[in-house]
Amino acid sequence: MMQERDIVNDILAGAKASINTYTTAIMECSNQQLRSTLQTLRNEAEQMQYQLYQIAEQKGYYKPAPPANKNDVNQIKNTLTSAANSTNTTTTNTNQQMQ
Repeated sequence: MMQERDIVNDILAGAKASINTYTTAIMECSNQQLRSTLQTLRNEAEQMQYQLYQIAEQKGYYKPAPPANKNDVNQIKNTLTSAANSTNTTTTNTNQQMQ
């Protein structure tokens, strides 16, 4: 017989898998109505996952990682911002070249 901890962790893993599947389907969907429905389902799955996570954490079934160092967060943020800006510049240049 499964223990409560195992059941909660199993449901959490299933919720994470569903969220990933919804996200992939959304990215590949060209029908706006279906895309919107999938986004709603993903959002609901994310809310359920977070509620389960909170229960698991309260019961000691899940221990989150310690908070990140503020300097590390800022460094990653700056790196991602630079990468996004670089991508936007490349996309703009490519679009201009195609015209």
